[in-house]
Amino acid sequence: TFVVPEATAAAVARAKEQGRAVVAVGTTSVRALESAAEPDAGGRVCAIEGQTRLLIQPGYAFRVVDALLTNFHLPKSTLLALVCAFGGRERVLAAYAHAVAASYRFFSYGDAMFLRREDAS
Repeated sequence: TFVVPEATAAAVARAKEQGRAVVAVGTTSVRALESAAEPDAGGRVCAIEGQTRLLIQPGYAFRVVDALLTNFHLPKSTLLALVCAFGGRERVLAAYAHAVAASYRFFSYGDAMFLRREDAS
């Protein structure tokens, strides 16, 4: 279950109107915000509480989130697929190669990375 409160929906709308980036902290936040986006309203986020079956993988067209702060996820996971969809597979794999070479920690209690959406201007 996830919740996008009215205050969050309004904050996202203001950010978009002002040309500011919407930054999600964590992949769960990405899924919640993208699930709350109305498909026929240019990605306008609505206040919502519910469940989602949204699976984000390469090819997904992001409507809301412009940047993401997330940890380094385990290989072959749906979380890594979401990050690759967001940042671009080659760019994410290069970041992971750097993380391995620099002995970064992976998964929930590890290091983090900041990504701008691959197609964001």
